[in-house]
Amino acid sequence: MSRVSTTPGNNPTTAHALLQRLRDHGVQTVFGVVGREAASILFDEVEGIDFVLTRHEFTAGVAADVLARISGRPQACWATLGPGMTNLSTGVATSILDRSPVIALAAQSESYDIFPNDTHQCLDSVAVMRPMTKYAVELQRPDDITDLVDSAVAAATTEPVGPSFLSLPVDLLAGEVDTTLDRPAVSAPGKPVGAVQDGWQAKAEQSAELLAAAEHPVLVVGAAAIRSGAVPAIRALAERLNIPVITTYIAKGVLPHGHRLNYGAVTGYMDGILSFPALETLFGPADLILTLGYDYAEDLRPSMWQRGGAKQTVRVSPTVNPVPRVYRPDVDVVTDVLAFVEHLEAHTDQVTPKTPHDIAPLRARIAEFLSDPERHADGMRVHQVMDCMNTVMAESAEPGEGTIVSDIGFFRHYGVLFARADQPFGFLTSAGCSSFGYGIPAAMGAQLARPGQPTFLIAGDGGFHSNSSDLETIARLNLPIVTVVVNNDTNGLIELYQNIGHHRSHDPAVKFTGVDFTELARANGVEAVRAGSREELLAALRKGAGLGRPFLIEVPVNYDFQAGGFAALSI
Repeated sequence: MSRVSTTPGNNPTTAHALLQRLRDHGVQTVFGVVGREAASILFDEVEGIDFVLTRHEFTAGVAADVLARISGRPQACWATLGPGMTNLSTGVATSILDRSPVIALAAQSESYDIFPNDTHQCLDSVAVMRPMTKYAVELQRPDDITDLVDSAVAAATTEPVGPSFLSLPVDLLAGEVDTTLDRPAVSAPGKPVGAVQDGWQAKAEQSAELLAAAEHPVLVVGAAAIRSGAVPAIRALAERLNIPVITTYIAKGVLPHGHRLNYGAVTGYMDGILSFPALETLFGPADLILTLGYDYAEDLRPSMWQRGGAKQTVRVSPTVNPVPRVYRPDVDVVTDVLAFVEHLEAHTDQVTPKTPHDIAPLRARIAEFLSDPERHADGMRVHQVMDCMNTVMAESAEPGEGTIVSDIGFFRHYGVLFARADQPFGFLTSAGCSSFGYGIPAAMGAQLARPGQPTFLIAGDGGFHSNSSDLETIARLNLPIVTVVVNNDTNGLIELYQNIGHHRSHDPAVKFTGVDFTELARANGVEAVRAGSREELLAALRKGAGLGRPFLIEVPVNYDFQAGGFAALSI
């Protein structure tokens, strides 16, 4: 039963006012780890907010990031003072680089005992968090808490969206608040607030003229287009004018997986993985690149589309261009992406549909990889694993549903290339921060956001084991996540870089001794099996998809990489 934390005077406390205001702003969940501030806050003070206890604060930060990304509303994470706050900081860094409206909260020493680096467990939390947040402040008076939450949410939901941080001294958290103060009503925008430049319509019309004149235009779409609600309009424009769509890692799903105009997501590793000139095939013939919601942090670099002949570029974004040194568009349109696409639609009604440039050889190469039937004595290949995951996702998800999550490692770029995504944010990975261990909390956030849909997670042995303790959290919440751990007892991406730079590897820097991930899963309450072939993996995935509870599959893998083909990674 919910109750109000009270002071001896029987009045509500800062803790109650904090949670009440978060709920008013649409926060549904606080993920975190609580410390001695438990004497001041129980997290049951307000109905309508769930507290999810995680094993690590990084997990809390990333789970909040993904739940906020998919729900479109801010979500919160919590840490105790000192080391709890520093553990949380990597989750906060994830949400600033991956653009999610997270409200990060951390306890602080008593207000009369804040002497950073001298008081026990006392650090200057605001100074730590300020460089990686949109807003960071420490509570000074209990009655300020509502205003601080309002400011934090306003900053977090303004483009580029990102985290805000509140430091909460434990004595003030238990302090009495004045219930007679006027609290303004919450006005929640339907989508993030962005910049709008005067005269953008004229630039949109200039863009329409370029589009009309182009022979082989391409739409390059980033996550800000999804946040703007522009996906249906982009699909309609692409289909009417027959324009191919290419996306960043996390904008996969703007067009469904099998759509004829879906030319896929781009990674700088694709030429090397495929041993094929993929970037040249995708961008070489293009004469106009129109970027919609493009974000440099999403790791699709302008150098990747500057292949082949001369081309013009149009940038459309709700933010002023932060990287003019590397992206110098011919036309720069600062406005809401949906407003731009609707304006472009109205000014291209007489434009003849285009003839998309041919990428049949690239599609054939991808199909060749995915259909690879070979049995390898040293383990499956990651493209075979991805094909099995795609097959079972297609069988178990309703049309336009399902989420494939990827942790960080070399295998992640196989996911970017091959993973099925039939809805926006249907493929999730950390494009901006790319921290080991992203997979488990991201899958948690995705499953909580889409409880009726299947969630598959692919993780490498290195990243997965960096916070595998939160398997217990998945089991405790009974989240039906199907996890595939591709295990080569190696940090494979780092081994690749060793070979790129030195044409050899150095095992002490990349090799681990073996971990039995099936036994690890069982120890945390998750059923698990090992699969060594396509047949075994397909059977295991089908079992996991039908269980209705967490399931883990360990798959021994190996890579056949060559050191060549990765020139696109050069900045």
